Amino acid sequence: MHLLEELKARVIAIVEAEGLRDGLERIAIETPRDPAHGDLSTNAAMVLAKAAKRNPRQLGELIAEKLKADPLVAETSVAGPGFVNLRVSDQAAAAVIHSALDGPRFTALAATPAPQRVNVEYVSANPTGPLHVGHARGAVVGDALAAILALRGHEVTREYYINDAGAQVDVLARSAYLRYREALGETVEIPAGLYPGDYLVPVGEALAAAHGTALMDKDEAEWLPIVRDAAIAAMMDAVRGDLDVLNIKHDVFFSERSLQTPDDIVAATVGRLERDGLIYEGVLPRPKGAAEDWEDREQTLFRSTRYGDDVDRALKKSDGSYTYFASDIAYHANKIDRGFDRLVDVLGADHGGYVRRMTAAVAALSHEKVTLDCLLCQLVKLYRGGEPVKMSKRSGDFVTLRDVVEEVGTDAVRFMMLYRKSDAPLDFDFVKVTEQSRDNPVFYVQYAHARCASAKRQAREAFDESVDQDLASVDVSGLNDSGERAIAILLAQWPQLLATAADAAEPHRVAFYLNDLASALHAQWNRGKDSPTLRFVNTESRDLTRARLALVEAVRSVIVEGLSALGVSAPDEMR
Repeated sequence: MHLLEELKARVIAIVEAEGLRDGLERIAIETPRDPAHGDLSTNAAMVLAKAAKRNPRQLGELIAEKLKADPLVAETSVAGPGFVNLRVSDQAAAAVIHSALDGPRFTALAATPAPQRVNVEYVSANPTGPLHVGHARGAVVGDALAAILALRGHEVTREYYINDAGAQVDVLARSAYLRYREALGETVEIPAGLYPGDYLVPVGEALAAAHGTALMDKDEAEWLPIVRDAAIAAMMDAVRGDLDVLNIKHDVFFSERSLQTPDDIVAATVGRLERDGLIYEGVLPRPKGAAEDWEDREQTLFRSTRYGDDVDRALKKSDGSYTYFASDIAYHANKIDRGFDRLVDVLGADHGGYVRRMTAAVAALSHEKVTLDCLLCQLVKLYRGGEPVKMSKRSGDFVTLRDVVEEVGTDAVRFMMLYRKSDAPLDFDFVKVTEQSRDNPVFYVQYAHARCASAKRQAREAFDESVDQDLASVDVSGLNDSGERAIAILLAQWPQLLATAADAAEPHRVAFYLNDLASALHAQWNRGKDSPTLRFVNTESRDLTRARLALVEAVRSVIVEGLSALGVSAPDEMR
């Protein structure tokens, strides 16, 4: 049972019977901030009253009175200017528990009636070195969101954009060439402006093994493309290896260089916008803080302000070559042409200025039929026991993703990277994310799952091996202790929570929810320590134990679904 949707349908039926139809889409069933107000509440009277020219408080009282007769509702009350608070019936709570017993089917209640083809692009780091801890955050956010969108019923493609056409890959090639010479016995120094990390030593050795001294006899114009291709291939192999330790797989690796074909895809895309009257030659206004030698000059501009940007954007540099933005437009045009209905770009915090212009470009290219969500991932600061972590020698100037995963494990990295909203800075302390306490969210949630498994083992020891079998047929309507009901109401929120996380592109909501569900389970477990009659395993009553095991199994099943969406394991035991 999707209790929240069922109640919403009942509320809509009540107001429609009153002739109210303007604003139905804004009706919500939510949990009140103060649990004392009830299990759930609805804003129906508040959002409908103005258009209906009705007093919201009176409309709320009408809705509350009608709901009293509903078998899903035990009590109603009206608060403030018209919020209707509800206490769900034992029958409704029982139906939720039975639905949640089958986690996959319960999760499927979040499925959208309008599935889309969605492209989620994430990581997309320059292929110039190993992934660092900042990339880890974007990788986890993108991967979890892709999984959540798939659970919502969308057809999802996970994509990585390889930035292999800019000046940075030439810098990579020159850096690798020095390591090649080093592998041949020269003593080399890495000058400023090149990549100093030891990770290029194997690339130089591989070049030496493949080419011997042959590259030494060539001019840069000849050896650079050879070394560049080899270095990019080696770096992308390393990137895939780094992502493997986080259990992240992409469906598509899209090369920026593929846009630079004889047909000139970038130019064709600009021409496409030009045919729609969105390209012109003009002069941009002087930007704030511009240098004194800044000069006005006529440029090829995209009318991005027509689609909500704050200024039109240049598509060509002073030498006539296309800007990075023009290439990005062509890439997103390619996504649109591949038939995606929704695009999601997971970006670093330094791409904040990119959002409006790219959103405008996608709107223009698709004639506003395709949406683009840009998720900005703020910086990750590493600590060990409160002290900043030093940089990695291997990378040269940052801590690698692999360093972090090897120290604390995949589960800790994935969950903690999602335990803050992506646009908020994240402090990652190696000590705290491995300690076994409620202050460590990943341990706290996994421990809840382990406790569920423990309750089942205890029940088998107290009774027999069949005590936790066929729980779907158990009568759970008698589970009306306040803690048990709190768990049931939290379970009821799972399908809606998942749908909201997918629609809003906010995977952190799932991590927060799992922590709340784990907290409710731990609280009830601890109450059982003080009051034996509340224990999940009641040795005096097999029937009561089976009913409580049904609740425990429902919690376990939802935790498994949630952790799976986040790419985190659900162990039966914690060591």
